[in-house]
Amino acid sequence: MTSTSLSAISSPATSSSASPHPAPANGGVRYDWSLDDIETLLALPFNDLLFRAQQVHREHFDPNAVQISTLLSIKTGACPEDCKYCPQSGHYNTGLGKEKLLEIEKVVNQARAARDAGASRFCMGAAWRSPRQKDLDVVLEMVRQVKALGLETCMTLGMLDGDQATQLADAGLDYYNHNLDTSPEYYGEIITTRTYGERLETLDNVRQAGMSICSGGIVGMGESSRDRASLLQQLANLDPHPESVPINMLVKVAGTPLEDVDDLDPLDFIRTIAVARILMPKSHVRLSAGREQMSESTQALAFLAGANSIFHGETLLTTANPQLERDRALFDKLGLHPEQREVCHSDSEQQQHLEAAIQRQATESLYYDASA
Repeated sequence: MTSTSLSAISSPATSSSASPHPAPANGGVRYDWSLDDIETLLALPFNDLLFRAQQVHREHFDPNAVQISTLLSIKTGACPEDCKYCPQSGHYNTGLGKEKLLEIEKVVNQARAARDAGASRFCMGAAWRSPRQKDLDVVLEMVRQVKALGLETCMTLGMLDGDQATQLADAGLDYYNHNLDTSPEYYGEIITTRTYGERLETLDNVRQAGMSICSGGIVGMGESSRDRASLLQQLANLDPHPESVPINMLVKVAGTPLEDVDDLDPLDFIRTIAVARILMPKSHVRLSAGREQMSESTQALAFLAGANSIFHGETLLTTANPQLERDRALFDKLGLHPEQREVCHSDSEQQQHLEAAIQRQATESLYYDASA
């Protein structure tokens, strides 16, 4: 991803004529989707859209395998950003308490439990605009120790500059999550404290540092169908595509400006999943926030539409998530199974990494509660 390509997609693309069924190029992967192309896909008859998405999905993935991640909030509340959907924003009174950065040992224990419950990736999120260096030092050690457990690691810490991204990459971070949230056209209705360009710049810093990107958005925030198409256009025209694309359904939280927004039709949510799968055929498309409010039928349609990743656990940062047993029961009904991660290190190598991390802990006084 180059700065040129980012600037080229940071503003709405010029519309071009779209065929009824836009043809993929380069083996099914392309980075030149127009809004007309994407709106044409979104408007396909529902059965035709799901059939096409399922064809694309089966070409690149085991159709019955789902990548499982666990997400832990390592620092909650008092975020200076004004995202209208977020209970962690310090701008709104949602009853969420301000918490300090978790101690490393607690995070590692949670990661170990997640691994034992079947997760292959452990994601850690902190409510920051951007991490300070003294906090980043602690986060880097979290990455090292969680990775030593044999898990893929993911972080979401707000904006990153190039040096911060490099430090995380050197510590072994696999994925960095930084969502675009919505379309560039609707973005100002949702967030005013951070620009769309700053979000794209963080993604560029992550990519330049050699990490994989986790980036998606939230639907159901009062946006139009064209806004959903524009969000997908931004993601699908990143070159390369984000390796992980979370599609979140808004979880309405009392005290936030979006607490009374009209619900999105579940079929429009499924259409968004299906088009994301078609546009980004090799990416994991994650059925993310909002699953607690979804019926089993809606979730089943999402998997049929090409979703092949979920967050597994009882909480998703600060909002509820389907409990483990419910997920296992749904997987059994649908014949789904967890995707197996290919672990590069042998057991002995993992043990060596863990022992080295413990030795660093003993000499570096890293167990502390960082101030918010």
